[in-house]
Parts: sequence; C-alpha cells; structure tokens
Amino acid sequence: MQPELSLQSAAHGASLDVVASGSWTASHAATLEPLVDAIARGPGGRSMSVDMRGVREIDTFGACLVERLVRSYRAGGNEANIVGVSEHFRGLLSEVERVSAGAPTVAKKAAGFAALEAAGRATLAIGQDFVTFIAMLGALGDALMRILVRPRAFRLTSVVNQLDRVGLRAVPIIMLITFLIGGIIAQQGFFHFRKFAAEDYTVDLVGILVLRELGVLIVAIMVAGRSGSSYTAEIGSMKMREEIDALRTMGLDPVEVLLLPRVVALVCALPILTFLGSMAALFGGGVVAFVYGGMSPPIYIARLKDAISLTHFEVGMIKAPFMALVIGVVACAEGLLVKGSAESLGLKTTTSVVKSIFLVIVLDGFFAIFFASIGM
Repeated sequence: MQPELSLQSAAHGASLDVVASGSWTASHAATLEPLVDAIARGPGGRSMSVDMRGVREIDTFGACLVERLVRSYRAGGNEANIVGVSEHFRGLLSEVERVSAGAPTVAKKAAGFAALEAAGRATLAIGQDFVTFIAMLGALGDALMRILVRPRAFRLTSVVNQLDRVGLRAVPIIMLITFLIGGIIAQQGFFHFRKFAAEDYTVDLVGILVLRELGVLIVAIMVAGRSGSSYTAEIGSMKMREEIDALRTMGLDPVEVLLLPRVVALVCALPILTFLGSMAALFGGGVVAFVYGGMSPPIYIARLKDAISLTHFEVGMIKAPFMALVIGVVACAEGLLVKGSAESLGLKTTTSVVKSIFLVIVLDGFFAIFFASIGM
C-alpha cells in the first residue's frame, strides 16, 4: 500500500521546513503540481529544507518538481537544500540538478536591443566567413607552392578524375541550359524590338549579353550548384568518418591530397564550360532568330560579327577562373566545417551553394565596374 501523498511545510523562525512523502511520479502530477506551486508562492524565510525521507517512489517528473521548488526559492536570494534523500534516488536528483543548472536562461530584451544584437551577430558571422575564406585560400596557396617546389607530389590522376567529373560530365546539361537561355533572350528581344522596327538589334543583345555576362554567370551558378555542393558533401562525409584525421595521422596534408586537385580541376574546367555554354547560347539565339524572327543564318552570323568583338569574349573568359576559384574555396571550406551529424552535412552543403552563388554574382558586379573603368 502506497504511503499518503503529501507536501507539508512548517515555518520555524527564519527557516521553512518542507516534508515530502508518498509517490512522486508522473501519474500523480495533478496532485503534486498544485502542492509545489502553493509552497513556492507562500511566505518563506531566509532558508528552506526539503525533507525527502518519506518519499518511497520518484521518477524524473517528481525530481523536476523538487528541483523547481528549490530553484524558485533560491531565485529570491535565499538558501535551500534537500535532505534525507535515499541513496537509491540520489543519482536521479543530482542529474536533474546538473541539467537544470546548465540550462540557458533567456533574458527578455527590448525590441531595439534585440535588433541591434541580431545585426551585430550577422556582422560577426560575415567577418568569420571572410576569415575562413582567406584561411582556406592561404592553405591552398601554400599547398600550391609546395607542389611547385616538388612537382612529383602533384596528384595528376586525381586532377584528371575531377576534370572528368566537373568538366566533361557537365557539358550536356550546361549546353542545354545555355542553349535555352540564348533562345529565350532572342525571343524576348525580337518581341520587344519589333515594336520599334529594330529587330536587327536583337543579335547585338544576344551576342554582347551572352559573351560578357550571362554566359559565364549562368555556367558558374550551375557549377556551384552541381560541383560545389558535391565537393562540400564529399569532404564533409570524409570529415564525419574521420578520414581527414586519418590522412593527418599518416603524415599527409588533406589540403594537398583532397582540396587542391578539386580546386585546380574546377579552375581549368570552368573556362572551357563557359566557352561551350556561350557558343550554345549563341546557337540557341540563332535558332530562335530563324524560327521566330525570320532571320536567315547567314544574316544572323554577319550581324553577329559586326555586333561583337574579341574584347567581349575576353571579358567573359577572364571572369571564369576567378569565379571557379571562389566556388572551389567556399565548397572546400564549408566541407571542412561539417560536424558529426547528417544535419550538419546537409546544412553546410546548402550554405556552400548559397554562398558560392552570392559571391559569384558579387564578383561579376566588381568585374563589370572594373572593365567599365578601363574601357573594356
């Protein structure tokens, strides 16, 4: 037969003695919680002791109630302790007290200060990302210098393999997407320029826009989503399985073995993909010009020769390796930041793609300003 469930208190001068008895389990929650709340809200003294000798049964719920009572009393600057705990229950109460002490307290903040804090944290995160980017760029540069000193250490097989993955296998999808983009630009150009009887300027629009901006930009964004995410996922998986730590244990540099071949392959592959994508976009524009605009291929080619110059082509190709470097550095840096969970891997892969695309667009804007300032 279970002893009577009770929680009694008696004041003795400046101290409050609380005696608990019965079964303190979740099945008696409806009875226990009002008793604990009544003691917590009632008058107290400078000290309180909770006598647990009469407790015959207790679970995590009961232990949390006792801890809540003690913590509420201590919050007022008073002394509180638990006495008479059975050796059988001592471990549970100690663990609940430890977890409760480590729980973070959320302070209420004014809306203005909360916004200021959020802005400060965002600024700090941007600064940390910049430091991480520069650190990874420095590590890759250091590994490249060592390779130049010891050319035999260069992993050509790995670079060729990565070139096949990020370059050759990406050609079909890159050419298909850029072909469609070129066709869409041409269709919109004919549709709107026709109102002013200026259909011929559609060729100028397609040629200059594709070669200078959209060709390299679309290809870089697609490579960031296709290859950058792959790099982050691969390196992150190696980090989770401690393969990178194993390389360091064997005396090998993970940057030299894993990261440098991937970045070198990406820097070599992106200009080639940019060239193929730009040609596909110009071809797509020519097909639409013939089908939708009624412009014959010889006229389209002749107009294209007059509209574009070698400078336009150079502008697009110069951007490509820099964008590839940004994508590779971000992808490798995020991969090394993966922790030991699948959630972390997915988060860093997503972050890698978002950061790469953002930086590629920002870099394209800087290049546009730079080339305009030097007259290219």
